[in-house]
Amino acid sequence: MSTPHRDLSGFTGAGYDVGRGKLTQILWLVSSGSLFMRWWCPARVRVTILRAFGADVGRGVLVRHRVRIHWPWKLVIGDHSWVGEGAWILNLEPVTIGRDVCVSQEALLCTGSHDRRSRTFEFDNAPITLEDESWIAARAVVLRGVTIGARATVGAGAVVTKDVPAGGLLLAQARGPR
Repeated sequence: MSTPHRDLSGFTGAGYDVGRGKLTQILWLVSSGSLFMRWWCPARVRVTILRAFGADVGRGVLVRHRVRIHWPWKLVIGDHSWVGEGAWILNLEPVTIGRDVCVSQEALLCTGSHDRRSRTFEFDNAPITLEDESWIAARAVVLRGVTIGARATVGAGAVVTKDVPAGGLLLAQARGPR
């Protein structure tokens, strides 16, 4: 099957629902850029800000500085979970993080993509779920539609395109000398 020629001028974003009005979106973007991501903003204040914008955040959650969250109202974080410095939660669709989950430094959770078969490159988004006690190690990438099972580990630098079963381990591809 061949890929059609692209005509990005016809992109509509059909089917994508931001979930909040323009004013809330603007307030979030201003708050996240001016306060939420800053190193001097205490972790408790970050959690309070997330809750104020509609995130469902459990007890004892730690969100470090420089964490980017696209839409907090599409985020659930269970009790005692950690989101490491520089992590990016690009949640065009819901992201659910269970309890006692560690999302390490500079990890990317990306619920958004595009349909390569669409002439206008329309969205092909899907939610992400990280089940209880899972660990997404530094600079790992979890892509749309993936569930990471309970107690599973995604190694540093790994790219996850399919579900990882409970207790599973996914490591980055080894790259030897060229």
